[in-house]
Amino acid sequence: MEFFEKDMEMAKRIALEVEKRGGKVYYVGGYVRDRLLNIENKDIDIEVHGILPHELMEILDGLGERLSMGESFGIFGLKGYTVDIAMPRKEKVRGKGHRDFEMFVDPFIGTEKAAQRRDFTVNALMMDVLTGEIIDHFGGREDLQNKVLRHVSGATFAEDALRVLRGAQFASRFDFAIAEETVEICKTISLSALSKERVEAELKKALLKAEKPSLFFESLRKMGKLSEWFSELEALIGVEQNPKFHAEGDVWNHTMMVLDAAVAFRDESTNPFGFMLTALAHDFGKAVCTEVIDGRICSYQHETKGLPLIDTFLHRITSETKLIGYVLNLSEYHMKPNTLAAQHSSVKATNKMFDAAISPRDLILIAKADHLGRIMTLESPEYDGFLWERLAVFEATMAKPYVMGRDLIQAGLKPNAKFTEILAYAHKLRLAGVDKESALKQTLAYAEKEMK
Repeated sequence: MEFFEKDMEMAKRIALEVEKRGGKVYYVGGYVRDRLLNIENKDIDIEVHGILPHELMEILDGLGERLSMGESFGIFGLKGYTVDIAMPRKEKVRGKGHRDFEMFVDPFIGTEKAAQRRDFTVNALMMDVLTGEIIDHFGGREDLQNKVLRHVSGATFAEDALRVLRGAQFASRFDFAIAEETVEICKTISLSALSKERVEAELKKALLKAEKPSLFFESLRKMGKLSEWFSELEALIGVEQNPKFHAEGDVWNHTMMVLDAAVAFRDESTNPFGFMLTALAHDFGKAVCTEVIDGRICSYQHETKGLPLIDTFLHRITSETKLIGYVLNLSEYHMKPNTLAAQHSSVKATNKMFDAAISPRDLILIAKADHLGRIMTLESPEYDGFLWERLAVFEATMAKPYVMGRDLIQAGLKPNAKFTEILAYAHKLRLAGVDKESALKQTLAYAEKEMK
């Protein structure tokens, strides 16, 4: 039996036991929303009403090994199951941070007040586990039908700043519009107290789960909420581009189009989150180096001048050094594939490019997304075939025997201060397609010359 089926069966068993004691159990949150949207969601959350905490613990102890995931907050689990089990809670704000709340378990609060602490009406829906009855106190079903995100309570929504990002994230994942009154509340909420971990988590959901991740940022722009966490992206608004190559308008528009185009290649990449971050950040440099030269809008060297901006942005939202390195690498070289393809450059040049890339295949994919994320006034050339052919050449080249340090030592060369430089020379010969025997001779000759 799959985990989902096991969880569903256990939820019903819990509901039956709770009912015997006069209580009720409801599916809550995303599971109900996604079920009504006919979207698969195997994350099951249930909420137990009408019995005391010790009674729920007794029931769970009788069904398996109880896990206390937050016993004082009425949150439990069962070993071997992934269903989340909670009791209704009241919250009292005591600060500005995401965790600055005091929580109190209140099993008899009732479904309306329990649902009122949810963020959006579509997430405030509840479903009776045993009967399937939908409990909808705030018009969530209608908002689902109209594809609208609307806050549940104006009195409590602003207490949690993370809801601003959650709203933008849901809008992008479900292609929903955010109600104007909810946008107005979001405009008043500061995001400065949020932790980078919470921001990264919402950003990751938008970039990895949405078919239109651009809606995440368009929503934040509408709310006036880009500056605190995405200032480098905000700086792209109004930065002009050469209309011959970018009829879509400013760099913001281009970036949003690239982001959505990148979705088609997201799952092919070796690092989907890093890949989507590259699509987001690749043109940050245009904000600082775009200028008009001889009547033409140019952004020379934006791929390198933007690296400090990208680095600052990435360190603001994540602590993962490998992720940061991946994005910086692909951003630095994102112009190369299409440039070399347009020039029909040599095998040596494309080999050198692929060797510099942290993931050659991902580099081609990000270049393709960059190419698709624009509107050209002229017919757009297709470079895809050339690049994949050259990648095959590169991979075949790298699979052949090549000169290594031990080969040089066996030939009589002793490691010294210039050894790294000599190995780099041997590597250049490898990229040029020189066979190992010839490369060894040339490298030894080079080493002898350098020693003198």
